[in-house]
Amino acid sequence: MAIRQITIIGTGLVGGSFGLALKKRRFQGRIVGCDREAVLRLAQKRGAIDEGKTNPLEAVRGSQIILLATPVGAIIELIERLGPALTPRTLLTDVGSTKAEVLSRAKKTFGNSTRTRFLGGHPMAGKEHSGVEFAEPDLFQGAAWLVTPSPRQNVHDGLSGEFLQWVKKIGARISTIDAEEHDRLCAWISHLPQLISTALAALIVDEYGNRPMLEVGGRALREMTRISGSPYSMWRDIALTNKKNIQQTLLKLEQRLAHLRENLDTRELAVEFERAHRLRDISRLGKKK
Repeated sequence: MAIRQITIIGTGLVGGSFGLALKKRRFQGRIVGCDREAVLRLAQKRGAIDEGKTNPLEAVRGSQIILLATPVGAIIELIERLGPALTPRTLLTDVGSTKAEVLSRAKKTFGNSTRTRFLGGHPMAGKEHSGVEFAEPDLFQGAAWLVTPSPRQNVHDGLSGEFLQWVKKIGARISTIDAEEHDRLCAWISHLPQLISTALAALIVDEYGNRPMLEVGGRALREMTRISGSPYSMWRDIALTNKKNIQQTLLKLEQRLAHLRENLDTRELAVEFERAHRLRDISRLGKKK
């Protein structure tokens, strides 16, 4: 069944970029956005959506695909709210940054039909700024789109398969991963870097007040603190739904920093630099394969 209409609930950076990406790749169906009126006006002006509605229950009518592109807490609430109103021929999917609690709510809502009615997803793409004004059609180009299937779900069957074909068309690379493993992995490769950047920026503000330190610090400081401008509204829900994994990564980081502090004048500091260099070496070798 060809997808005739897609509803994007949350037409900010990711949702708006998804709409723009579909338009650029000549999606022939209709794209309905759901958000606040002011956001919808801008999303429609930018060409990310064809129509906007503020009521989610009205926005999903007639759509074969519903993409939830809100903070994780709202995604969980929307699954419970929208699930009973959707027909069995509708696929609900999301772009949330944590997956275990999202999939748990989907299972409670859809029961045995979860594998045909819900697809957990997480595109590893974004910016430090939120909002549809920062959306761009090539945001997902080359990015991994992590998919977390429910038990016995074939993600390439039916509507989920058609949806993932469009994910490929907008330039993303699809990878399948267990929801629990996803959350542990993202605690390391996404959530920890964000908190490091946030802590560093906040610490410098505490230490130097209103002095313009980014201009003094140069490229290294700007790169390290770039994502410290990310919105708390999004990261609050990530911290709440992945608390245990994030706590474990922070504890290990604290231990590593203590090791560095205690070995600034020993050979161990050189060993740490050598070990750190392996991260890029491993990535380069992976690209050559």
